[in-house]
Amino acid sequence: MQYTITKEDKILKGEITLPSSKSISNRILIINSLSYSPYEIENLSDSDDTRVMEAVLNANTNHFDIGHAGTAMRFLTAFLSKIAGEWTITGSERMRQRPIGILVDALRKLGASIEYTENEGFPPLKILGTSLKGGVLELDGSVSSQYISALLMIAPTIPGGLTLKLLNQVTSKPYIELTLNLMKQFGIRHSWNGNEIRINEQTYNPVKFSVEADWSGASYWYAMAALSIECDLLLKGLRLQSLQGDAAQSVWFENYFGIQSKQVGNDVRLTKKEVPEPKLLELDFIENPDIAQTFAVLAVCQKIPFHFKGLTTLKIKETNRILALQTELSKFGAILTEPADGELAWDGTFDTFLANRPTVIETYHDHRMALAFATAAVVYPVIIINDPDVITKSYPAYWEDLKKVGFSIE
Repeated sequence: MQYTITKEDKILKGEITLPSSKSISNRILIINSLSYSPYEIENLSDSDDTRVMEAVLNANTNHFDIGHAGTAMRFLTAFLSKIAGEWTITGSERMRQRPIGILVDALRKLGASIEYTENEGFPPLKILGTSLKGGVLELDGSVSSQYISALLMIAPTIPGGLTLKLLNQVTSKPYIELTLNLMKQFGIRHSWNGNEIRINEQTYNPVKFSVEADWSGASYWYAMAALSIECDLLLKGLRLQSLQGDAAQSVWFENYFGIQSKQVGNDVRLTKKEVPEPKLLELDFIENPDIAQTFAVLAVCQKIPFHFKGLTTLKIKETNRILALQTELSKFGAILTEPADGELAWDGTFDTFLANRPTVIETYHDHRMALAFATAAVVYPVIIINDPDVITKSYPAYWEDLKKVGFSIE
């Protein structure tokens, strides 16, 4: 399937109800289960990832196929390792290529019984749920914060508790802070000194919880606002004072693109003012890699050279996002380089010979490729997205929301 996306003008006005935070929803589902909560979570995300997690936690089977849901694979591997029973967990072809060895090794040191049923270090997994034993674990913090969050959430339920010593530079640190803050709301105390996180054995207290709107999903609307000539957009359910690390983008968008954010009740209103265009956009995404694609597409559309760092984890996402960005942005005539591992740069020049019109974007089973590249339709006459349904992984209503503010989708 293909969607052809066009927009007659560069004016962005209206109201959008953003999806609930997938990051919060997936963590709260695990925490709610560990607290044996009688309360139903309010405003839970309707994304594919969250639906998969919810389905597993409520299933009457011991075999789970989580498709492309990487967060579910990491969180459930830790969760199931302590739940009595024999479990198997698998996923899509891409999921079976995404490493999970660091997490499995850590769990095994706590006494978990986990086997690889195909390739060493990768799903599918066979898990024999058992009683774990606490202790001290050393973990590479530069690979995936989801490994760390998966261990932290089960830590209070492990006899003796758990101490994590994080090695190397910690990536996506706000996501770890998000996990700990959510656990705190359910009564869990922790200490974090330097690169050492300590959680004693303790009991989760069930509480009523409502999920806030998703800041990763907000990034596409901020990008569209930056590309527009006139903007007055209300993003419903969004909080400027948020637990989500991606909320940092509001400052970047104001400083570099003139997008002003104002809290109006439970919503955020976006307006635009003129600011000097940066000669070189230099950003470090070590704490918020999920919005890197948004900024790469935006910078090319705005013809702003850039140098991005902190992108190492992009290579083990739904696709190799660095390679995917290089491939798809070359269709605009922009040749992106990787100056060092985990970096992406563009000198601002276009090779018109390479540019395709209309531009057809491959999504590589990656929701954020479709979500980010669709924003280019504000300035490019026609953008065609292949496999557009991939957006259901995190933002199922995206195409309908685009129509509400004047986009045409066929």
